[in-house]
Amino acid sequence: MSYAVAVDIGGTFTDLVAYDHESHRVVYTKSPTTYDNLVEGIVSCFGKAGLTPEQATYLNHGTTLVINAFIQRRGAKAALVTSQGFRDILEIARGNRPDPFDLYYRRDEPLIPRSLRFEVPERIDAKGQVIVPLDIYALEALAGSLREFQVEAVAVFFMSSYINPAHEEVAAQRLRELLPGVYVTCSTELTREWYEYERMSTVAANAYVGPQVNTYIRHLESDMQRRGFGGSLFMMGSNGGLLSVNRTCKQPIGLVESGPIGGCIGAGAYAEALGFGNVVAFDMGGTTAKCALVKNGRFNVDHIYYAGGYVRGFPIKSPVIDIVEVGSGGGSIAWLDSQTRLHVGPKSAGSTPGPVCYGRGGEEPTITDANLAMGRLNAGRFLGGELKLDTELTNRAIRKIAEPLGYYGEEGVLRMSDGILSIATVIMAGAIRQVSVEHGLDPRDFVLFSYGGGGPLHASALAHELSIPTVVVPPAPGNFSAIGMLLADARLDTSKTFTGVLTAEVVSSVQEVFSKMETEAAAALGKEFGAQEVFFERHAEMRYVGQRHNIDVPISNVSDVAAIRTAFERDYKRRYGHADAKAMAEVQALHLSAFARQRRPDLRSLPEIGEADSKEPSRPVYFGHAGGCVTAKIYQRSALAPGFAAEGPVVIEEYGSTTLVMPGDRFEIGPLREIRVHCGGKVT
Repeated sequence: MSYAVAVDIGGTFTDLVAYDHESHRVVYTKSPTTYDNLVEGIVSCFGKAGLTPEQATYLNHGTTLVINAFIQRRGAKAALVTSQGFRDILEIARGNRPDPFDLYYRRDEPLIPRSLRFEVPERIDAKGQVIVPLDIYALEALAGSLREFQVEAVAVFFMSSYINPAHEEVAAQRLRELLPGVYVTCSTELTREWYEYERMSTVAANAYVGPQVNTYIRHLESDMQRRGFGGSLFMMGSNGGLLSVNRTCKQPIGLVESGPIGGCIGAGAYAEALGFGNVVAFDMGGTTAKCALVKNGRFNVDHIYYAGGYVRGFPIKSPVIDIVEVGSGGGSIAWLDSQTRLHVGPKSAGSTPGPVCYGRGGEEPTITDANLAMGRLNAGRFLGGELKLDTELTNRAIRKIAEPLGYYGEEGVLRMSDGILSIATVIMAGAIRQVSVEHGLDPRDFVLFSYGGGGPLHASALAHELSIPTVVVPPAPGNFSAIGMLLADARLDTSKTFTGVLTAEVVSSVQEVFSKMETEAAAALGKEFGAQEVFFERHAEMRYVGQRHNIDVPISNVSDVAAIRTAFERDYKRRYGHADAKAMAEVQALHLSAFARQRRPDLRSLPEIGEADSKEPSRPVYFGHAGGCVTAKIYQRSALAPGFAAEGPVVIEEYGSTTLVMPGDRFEIGPLREIRVHCGGKVT
């Protein structure tokens, strides 16, 4: 048999899903993430699944390599080559102060220090006309200095290259010739929009991670080929689509949020299949919890991303699914500060040593430990029995933070564990409010679609906290991000600065520009994926004349002034609560998304089906709002057929995850063997 394979490398576990399109056989497995050599974790998953790389026809892969490099500042020694007089743009940034009340406010240091930022004479005006020709001799002399500095990467940015890329292209090509072995990238390969700081920051970030990503991907590709892999390798892009290896190596910042994106794609596919219009995709893994909105089967995509956050981080002009991440995963550590106040996260135990209950040397209690202490996890069946959990070690660790707060004995451990989970719930609920309420949307109008190793265990509590009436848990939630990668289409996003007041003449020009962009995108997808059929989505960045900030407006199915104006005012009013019918509107940028369908698994064949083999039909589970331990029924998920229903409290166990149904709630198994939990009011 041959398989389509997806691998998701997370902070704690590496997940693999293999699917045979002919027999509809599906295989799931997990292995601890191997930080020293990430490929080892992938190979381990193949072995545990009983597969070999030569059985894979293609491999879709998501990784947190890029975002980790930014957070940990473990990138390449990179240099910047820019127009004369502009090397300090990277440090000047924008003149705003996002946190005006912090007297000690400082932005994060630039990725490229001033000593490695160099200038060459050249200048193009805002109309694309050459004012000062590129000084090739100065550039060649600079190449010698870069060689002496032993830089690993070079970012090329010229001021008006967005309108005329000629100078950048010549400079990048010449530097590649003069500096063999050095990674060279230029801003126009990444974005054709104005905003000089954002463009410079983007190309600097691309240079910073370029060598590391190229080395990793080429190593992964060669390592898999050495083990017999003869298929195609694709990377999971932050925009929600698959990227070819060559494009990824050229534009590694396209992977900045590669890891958690697969789950959003899967949530969109299931929402469409099940008829859910509005869904909150919620993913809780071992290190973090992530959430995003899915509306009508589609997710929101932002065209600018702030690595390290908006307040202190730096911008990247690359499309990224609008996803909010908080440090509240299963491995998030519970700790007391100097004033004996309880905190949860963001520090995580990761995969090494992992939570205390893993018995691998961890000493600080985590969210997973709290769940085990409260009876919500089965110590003997974690990961299908592959990993036995140590309850005594867990209780001992929780006592260390419970007793300073006056909680003693077994009851004290339970109450402290409940407090840990309550804090985690508030943190995660805040993330969901950030993607919904802050965008003018009511989370009560959404279905909470929960996955990840820890998501189904906490989904009901989150739903009660936010008054969300329905929770849906898909099949194999612990491997769901990898499942989403098998459901992803090839995708290419392009953008272009286009300015003009909204008139019939401007709309006609917009249509012409989009047509040209579509032709180029279709050709690129045909070359990289062999795509015969490509479909498109059009968006415009718009605002009222005189404003500074834009909003993104979908305009795929509208082509006249009145319809575009209506779409703009509808989205503007939803976002800000009002619209000005008399003010003139203007276009600032055009964004095109091109998609090529890939062969997808049949959603009906993804659930694992088995017979009940539980030797523990019930056990006591602690619920603080219920006053203590309550006897909960235990079900094996693989044995639950569509139509089955029961009342909580219930614990549903499966490989890689556990679903908790709280007292007073009820659940049923849906047509795709998804778990649907119907929640009551807010738990007090």
